[in-house]
Amino acid sequence: MKIISYNVNGIRAALKKGFIEWLTAANPDVICLQETKAHKEQLDLSLFEEAGYAYNYWFSAQKKGYSSVAILCKTEPKNVVYGTGIETMDFEGRNIRVDFETVSIMSMYLPSGTNDARLDFKLQYMADFQKYANELKKEVPNLIVCGDYNICHEEIDIHNPKMKGVSGFLPVEREWIGNFIKSGFIDSFRELNKEPDHYSWWSYRANARNNNKGWRIDYHMLTESLRDRLERAYILPEAKHSDHCPIVVEIKE
Repeated sequence: MKIISYNVNGIRAALKKGFIEWLTAANPDVICLQETKAHKEQLDLSLFEEAGYAYNYWFSAQKKGYSSVAILCKTEPKNVVYGTGIETMDFEGRNIRVDFETVSIMSMYLPSGTNDARLDFKLQYMADFQKYANELKKEVPNLIVCGDYNICHEEIDIHNPKMKGVSGFLPVEREWIGNFIKSGFIDSFRELNKEPDHYSWWSYRANARNNNKGWRIDYHMLTESLRDRLERAYILPEAKHSDHCPIVVEIKE
């Protein structure tokens, strides 16, 4: 089973950059999207259906053109859950989950802490999500939380480890993601790839992408119960529909 996660930084903009052609070639079973910045009624869903994703689910922020997540599936899941039931998360459209017989897959877009108010919001989201995940694992033990976490975990995950005062690499954020992993998750990419210089996001400034001055802030976090089913995990930096690139995990069915 091939699962892609991709912060598209606006699905309508990505569609204009050849997203559908890329999706057809990449051919995942499931793709989790973040920052779609669109409501379902603003999209021509036949584009996704014709690409093989008849089962597409969208959870959007109340504010148009902001945040929002989606999951596109080749086969129909047995259950779809929109949001977490935590209002402070859900009004910004940050979580959607599909359940299959042997695995549940969530698309998550964790807030960025671009200023003091948003950093406070991010930290609260992180705390609330950890509690939510702890309970969710009891209900759906085989869980993959895909998405943009807006946090680099270790120094190997950022091109300049001296950026300790910047949101996304703050000690409190790094500690949280470390504790999230310790709570029963596997960082699938780092589990199989120990080398530096692998990133999933680059600033639009200073020619960062061409110079590979990036951050690894997108993850497939798998519950420990899926460890034996993990086969491959890799990043696709050549896909350029966004300031992020897609990440891929492959698990045994």
